[in-house]
Amino acid sequence: MDSVQVRLMREDDLASAERASALTFFEAERSTRRVSDPEVEPRSAGASEQWVDRMRFYLSVDPGGCWVAVEEGTGAGGVVGFAISQNRGRLWFLATYGVLPSHQARGIGKRLMDAALDHADGRPGIFSSSVHAGATRRYRLAGFSLHPQMRMVGTVDRSTLPAIDGLREGRADDFEWMDRLDQNLRVAGHGADHGYLLGTLRLVVSRDMTKPGYVYTDDRGRASLLAASHPETAQKLLWEALASSRGRTLVNCITTPNEWAIDVGLAACLDIGQEGYIAVRGMPVPAPYLASGHFL
Repeated sequence: MDSVQVRLMREDDLASAERASALTFFEAERSTRRVSDPEVEPRSAGASEQWVDRMRFYLSVDPGGCWVAVEEGTGAGGVVGFAISQNRGRLWFLATYGVLPSHQARGIGKRLMDAALDHADGRPGIFSSSVHAGATRRYRLAGFSLHPQMRMVGTVDRSTLPAIDGLREGRADDFEWMDRLDQNLRVAGHGADHGYLLGTLRLVVSRDMTKPGYVYTDDRGRASLLAASHPETAQKLLWEALASSRGRTLVNCITTPNEWAIDVGLAACLDIGQEGYIAVRGMPVPAPYLASGHFL
């Protein structure tokens, strides 16, 4: 009998799940690292705390989408795989998913993904995928279209920064129109996610409500999530993020319908490369939009 049980995640699984996630993604990134990429480093203590905090948030909002695979007798919680998904209105998204390298090719990933997809209950879906061959095969068999995504990295050439106007700092009372914009772009609003993001990131929004848009940026000025009704607004928001960046920055999750972001990155003298896929089912690729890896 298989000693691995797939079940709903509990709060006391969080520490073990984080360790499994850190090891799984460290090994995946090391195996796919390009020669020109920096050396892969283990997840920092601060990033581990953020991971646990984010998963605790998902458990509080939609616990039915949070699954773990646990092996009996392994100690320290025993989590060997995880699939964390969420329903937001009419949209399902996969926040993170993985199986320890030592436990891959045993059908555990399929069992986890089946549980997460059952929770979707037929909703349109979206997530950001790595290039892992086994995972991408599973996504395609589940009916997802895989759209190659690009990333841009480097240090912004400050002499290229244009004068940007028409933006302001965002507030919680912006969430209502932000959710309407989300619905137009990605089927459903982010809902409770906006409150969590505002508590951890900077929010900048457009002043012009005829061309609404917003961007969340992290403490290094990297755009974590960007949505806009027009490419012009999207470019202003991305330039604002780049202007606030420090050192090397990253613009991630760029799909072909979002070439406006490539134009900004090239103008800022960033380098372009490929980075996995945006997977969608029952919906188009959002644009103008830069997805968040975890909140999509």
